[in-house]
Order: sequence, then C-alpha cells, then structure tokens
Amino acid sequence: MTTSDPKNPSQISIELNEEVAQGTYSNLAVITHSASEFVIDFIRIMPGIPKAQVKSRIILTPEHAKRLVAALQDNISKYEAVHGTIKEVKGSVPAVPLTFGGPTAQA
Repeated sequence: MTTSDPKNPSQISIELNEEVAQGTYSNLAVITHSASEFVIDFIRIMPGIPKAQVKSRIILTPEHAKRLVAALQDNISKYEAVHGTIKEVKGSVPAVPLTFGGPTAQA
C-alpha cells in the first residue's frame, strides 16, 4: 500500500507493506533517553508468564519525540470527543492488569 499525491511532487510517498500493516500488539511501553535520542520499547506482557518480550524498539530524536507527543495529544482529544474520556488506571507500575480481567489461570 502506497500513499502519495501526484499533484503535489513535494509530498513524501509512504509505503506500508502487509507485514507491518498487521501491527504488533503491545500493552507496555518503556521510555528512556539520552542527550541525543529517545528510545521507546514496546513490550507485550502475558498473564502467568514472568518474562516479557520487547516486540519493537523505536528510536527518535528529541524533536521527533516532542512532535509524537503533540500528535498523540491531538489524536487523544479527537478520540475523546467522539468516544468519551479515556479512564486512566492509577496504581502500581506497570499499570497493566496482569490477569487481563479474566479468571486466574489454573493447571
């Protein structure tokens, strides 16, 4: 899948292959930074499994990290205007229900 506007030659063509389009599920993000970059590790935690895997790592310049925050804030505002306020889970870190709301696993 490629998006571009032939009427605007200065527009960047963005290609999205099928594998990337499938997406990768993550229910935790760990963010670290240095003077020159921000690193975001997207992690999937599964109930009953003591070891979590980093599924994707994104490295951004500080300027791009700030643009990402602004874009997320804009999209969250638009989402909440349509679907209502997103409830924040307060408590221990990570704020992920490790039971996923389901019954406790038994062997």
